[in-house]
Amino acid sequence: MKPLTKNQNKILNYIERNIAKNTCPSQNEMADHFGLTQNSICQYVTSLKKKGYLEVYSPHRGLRLTKEYLATKEISQGLSVVGRVAAGWPILAQENITEYIDVGNIIKKTPKDAFILQVAGDSMVEDGIINDDYVIVKPQNTIGNGQIGIVLIDDEATIKRVFIKPGKIILKPANPKYKEMVHRPGDKDVRIIGLVIGSFRRI
Repeated sequence: MKPLTKNQNKILNYIERNIAKNTCPSQNEMADHFGLTQNSICQYVTSLKKKGYLEVYSPHRGLRLTKEYLATKEISQGLSVVGRVAAGWPILAQENITEYIDVGNIIKKTPKDAFILQVAGDSMVEDGIINDDYVIVKPQNTIGNGQIGIVLIDDEATIKRVFIKPGKIILKPANPKYKEMVHRPGDKDVRIIGLVIGSFRRI
């Protein structure tokens, strides 16, 4: 990819950090943040699009990182962050990559197909997993009783301790204010999609 100037790189990093939080800053917000005119920001964004780092997408014509740029980050920066997972009640798992994070200092032998999800909610606080933490997930469709897993309920993902019992699957939170979730065959489409093998938070 074409190299960036120092200022272009600053603008891109700012946009990337916001996209990682599921938002995209407006040109006015970027102008205020950097103390520049909106016209200058517009020129920087145009250059980033021409160089293949950003692209416009519908329906709101926001900005997102291009697949080409994400591919270069995947090679150099680790595991993909593919959305958020509920630690309370399930929310829709957003299957779009927001960034890549190197977790080599957390887990020495990371499975090649592992990915990262960001937690939303507080139902796993007693296991040391709080709102906005990141969990490292090893994709698999089975799990040992009592292990922390990512479970897909219909099209929504949640993180809980999983217990497999005859004729049912129990999803147990680690917060007394939440009740365990019990599902039986035919209730909903319940699938285990991964085992949580680590967690971390950003300061």
